[in-house]
Amino acid sequence: MAKAPRPGEVKTRLVPPLTAEAACALSAGFLRDITKNISLAARDASIHGYVAYAPAGSAELFDGMLADQTKLVLADGAEITAAGVSGFGRSLLHAARSLFAEGYLAVCLLNSDSPNLPTTLLTQSAAALAEDGDRVVLGPAEDGGYYILGIKAPHLHLFADIAWSTSAVADQTRQRAKALGLSVVELDPWYDVDDAPALLRLCHDLAAGQGVNGHQPYPAPHTARCIEQFGIDDLLLQDSSPTRPFAR
Repeated sequence: MAKAPRPGEVKTRLVPPLTAEAACALSAGFLRDITKNISLAARDASIHGYVAYAPAGSAELFDGMLADQTKLVLADGAEITAAGVSGFGRSLLHAARSLFAEGYLAVCLLNSDSPNLPTTLLTQSAAALAEDGDRVVLGPAEDGGYYILGIKAPHLHLFADIAWSTSAVADQTRQRAKALGLSVVELDPWYDVDDAPALLRLCHDLAAGQGVNGHQPYPAPHTARCIEQFGIDDLLLQDSSPTRPFAR
């Protein structure tokens, strides 16, 4: 899931301390790394990589930013009129329906905020969805959301009446799955990078090759180069203060 990388429209919670241009470049770096990570996972599992993008008419902005074999699919939610599905849920459901319409038997909806997500978590999600029976695969994010949602059918209820962009998203999704009678396969947690504390954590983790829960993180070389090019780690350290500690 990705917005077209345009200054002032992506990674806005990082501006300041980053400039709009640096935040846009970072978003593009994330996208390059995530699509490459998906292509690596495809070596060990039956995976086809897509970028579900918005807004409509912005496809050309992704030229040169995607790993080989990655395709685009529109996911701006414009065609979704289902009651209770609003906000980001419209885009998620739009993407899922479009991909199921292509004939896929399962779909994983992945965020664009975790450039160092371990490749093993992608292959684990694919393996869980390849098993018989309807189910949900949930990769919980440390902030209460999720970094991946794997489904075997476009269940509208999974996207309805969700408090998007809050710490309740993962729990509400679990409740929706339970109401549908679906089993939930939980992956290990990972973290999103959508604010300054999380970005500083990413800088440290990339420098140290540090992972979480015993997983080896993807090295995210495009993101690392962007951090170096714009001096992002120094900007973040300058912006921190004793009253606003950064997460480590």
